Amino acid sequence: MAEATVHVIDDDEAMRDSLSFMLEAANYKCITYDSAIAFLEALRGLAPGCVVTDIRMPEMSGLELVRGLRERSLSLPIIVITGHADVPLAVEAMKAGVADFIEKPFDDEVFLKAVRQAMAQEADQQAARDARSEVLAKIESLSGRERDVLDGLVTGRSNKVIAFDLGISPRTIEIYRANLMTKMGASGLSDLIRMTLLAQR
Repeated sequence: MAEATVHVIDDDEAMRDSLSFMLEAANYKCITYDSAIAFLEALRGLAPGCVVTDIRMPEMSGLELVRGLRERSLSLPIIVITGHADVPLAVEAMKAGVADFIEKPFDDEVFLKAVRQAMAQEADQQAARDARSEVLAKIESLSGRERDVLDGLVTGRSNKVIAFDLGISPRTIEIYRANLMTKMGASGLSDLIRMTLLAQR
């Protein structure tokens, strides 16, 4: 997996250099972009982590970028940097789903704290995505009949009712149920249901 990275987007070269220096001194990998357009062009194969963007930029503003990333279903946490006069825009960005906004001029520790929180949020989201992918792969390994039994169990039906619905014996349902529990790596029915619900998110 690619190393977690802070993606800094700002049309001000001095600000890019300053933020990059601060982040690298705090042991973060940092990639800078001089515009929202340049960042969007680099989306394919983008390293996980978080995005730091200025709110006011030519061509495409930070707020427009936030909306564009959400439309593309990119889930990286976003921190917007704003001047005092831009606070209403920053609030609008928060409503659009950014993780935080920081007013200029800001204290280095305030900025780094926001980055730490965003990185922790991304790590949690990545762990959840990985867990979901693992469960989906396990569900894919089930036979058609095992999937039918799983669907019945998740909707709360008993073995007997599932057997009736599928036109097979309760004993056969027990065998399918044991097989799917093994394939799913579930410790019990509650674990099986939890895993299946995770896959449906």
